[in-house]
Amino acid sequence: MYGIDLHNNKDRYFTIGDNKRQKFAFLPFKRQITVNKVSPVKLELEKFKSEQLKEAEISLHLTDKQENELSSLLYDHRGAFASEKEPLGAIIGHEADIILNIERPYPPLLRRPAYPESPKSREALETHIKELLDLGVIRKVCHNEEVEITTPVIVAWHNGKSRMVGDFRALNTYTVPDRYPIPKIQIVLTQISQAVYIATMDAFKGFHKNVVTPRPRKYLRIIVHWGVYE
Repeated sequence: MYGIDLHNNKDRYFTIGDNKRQKFAFLPFKRQITVNKVSPVKLELEKFKSEQLKEAEISLHLTDKQENELSSLLYDHRGAFASEKEPLGAIIGHEADIILNIERPYPPLLRRPAYPESPKSREALETHIKELLDLGVIRKVCHNEEVEITTPVIVAWHNGKSRMVGDFRALNTYTVPDRYPIPKIQIVLTQISQAVYIATMDAFKGFHKNVVTPRPRKYLRIIVHWGVYE
């Protein structure tokens, strides 16, 4: 194995081994090498596609151009998608208010005890409560707080998956109806009948995205065997 000595002077040559007299010159290289700068927006777009769109099922019938246009459109509205920092969004611009049609003291029907649960359902209920606490959707009511209205919850099972459901039938009886306009499904389907492409999106925990004004939140307290949550 021979050593190579580089001589970085105006002549720029190198020698091999002990023969210092035989000099080797470098081949001229006039081609300029350019490195394309990657746009920060493009980097954010690729990150958005790999993280927030990783579970999206994009049609294989789209061309590369159409898929890129779709990804750019979704990226422009990335605030509507869940992320690690914001796993659960909220409806912006509308806060629900609850007005009771009765005065205090409230009837005993509004102060309900917790429903009995099987060990399996109770374990699932504990998991749901913990998840909502971690997401910041609910909080535990302290022992020194006045509690006048409580709603029991049940665990509904479907295809092996559990779902926590509040039995708000009693509260609905004493609540002033909210006549909020909701589009009819027939009108919605008519509006999209001429669409070439249709996208469907599922709202993660859609019911918990409804923001309630601070005053009536105490009406929505749920009760379980180990405490009350709001």
